[in-house]
Amino acid sequence: MANPLPLTDADGEVRELTSDDFKNASTFSELPESLQNVLRGRGKQQAPTKVSTTVRFDADVIAAFRATGSGWQTRMNDALKEWLKEHSLI
Repeated sequence: MANPLPLTDADGEVRELTSDDFKNASTFSELPESLQNVLRGRGKQQAPTKVSTTVRFDADVIAAFRATGSGWQTRMNDALKEWLKEHSLI
């Protein structure tokens, strides 16, 4: 693995990357496996349980769910599931 170059100038200011920086950069496969795993993130699901689709909702409905903060899409999904149970569709 190539030695990392300082990304700051003599004054400690962040400098622009040069073509030499890119020539000396390590490829992803040269990184330690532990770092590759962190950078990969979650990865592909083994058995996807959700289906991506496009649905149009009224703006006030979306605003109300978004106002509940992070995880609003999951809560919206749960609300739809509950409605289906109450209406004997599943």
